[in-house]
Amino acid sequence: MSIIETGATLHEAHRDNHTHRDVNGGWLRPAVFGAMDGLVSNLALMTGVAGGAASQQTIVITGLAGLAAGAFSMAAGEYTSVASQRELVEAELDVERRELRKHPVDEMEELAALYVARGVEPVLAREVAMQLSRDPEQALEIHAREELGIDPDDLPSPTVAAVSSFGSFALGALLPVLPYLLGAAALWPAVLLALAGLFACGALVSRVTARGWWYSGLRQLVLGGTAAALTFGLGSLLGAAV
Repeated sequence: MSIIETGATLHEAHRDNHTHRDVNGGWLRPAVFGAMDGLVSNLALMTGVAGGAASQQTIVITGLAGLAAGAFSMAAGEYTSVASQRELVEAELDVERRELRKHPVDEMEELAALYVARGVEPVLAREVAMQLSRDPEQALEIHAREELGIDPDDLPSPTVAAVSSFGSFALGALLPVLPYLLGAAALWPAVLLALAGLFACGALVSRVTARGWWYSGLRQLVLGGTAAALTFGLGSLLGAAV
C-alpha cells in the first residue's frame, strides 16, 4: 500500500519534508558572531596583558575596558552601516516609485521582459506583468524584488542591529572577565571558560551551515585558542623587553 495516495497527500508530505535552513541567518548569525568576536578579542587582549606579567587588577580593568570599548564600537559601527544601507535602499525605492508613476507602461514591459528572460512565453509574461501592475504598491514590491533583490517590507533596523551587536559582543567579552569578578586569582579559569564559550558559539553556528556541531565548535575553539596563545606569547616578549 502506497504511503502517498493522493495529490493532496503528496503536497502535504512534500511541504512537511521539504524544508531549508535559514540561509540569511536571521537573528542567530549576527548574535553568535558578535558573541564570538567579543570572546576572541577580549580573551586575546587579557591573555596578552597577562603574558606581560601584569597584576590581577590590571587584567580585570583591561578586560572590562575591552568589553566596553568593543561593545560600543560594534554598536556604533552596526548602526552606521545598517542606517546607510537602509537609506540607500529607500532612495532606490523612491526612484522606482517615481518611474512607476511616470512611466507605468514602460515599467510593465520591463517586468514582462524579465519574465521572458527567465523562460516564460512572451504573451503569458505580458499578461502576468499586466495583472501584477494593477496595484501600485504590489508593482513596487515586485520591481524591488526583481530589479534590486530587496524586500521593501523587510528592511533592516539600525537600532535593532546596534542593540543586538552591543548585547552579543558584551556577553561574549564578559566570559573571560567573569572568573576574576567571581574571585579567581589565576588566568586559567578565564581561559577555560572562554574556550568553552567559543566551542558553544561554534556549535551554534552549525545551525546556519551544513557542518556538524562538533566540527564548527572545535574549529572556533582552535581559532580562538590560537589567538589567545599568540597574544600571550607576544605579551610575554613585550613584558620582558619593556
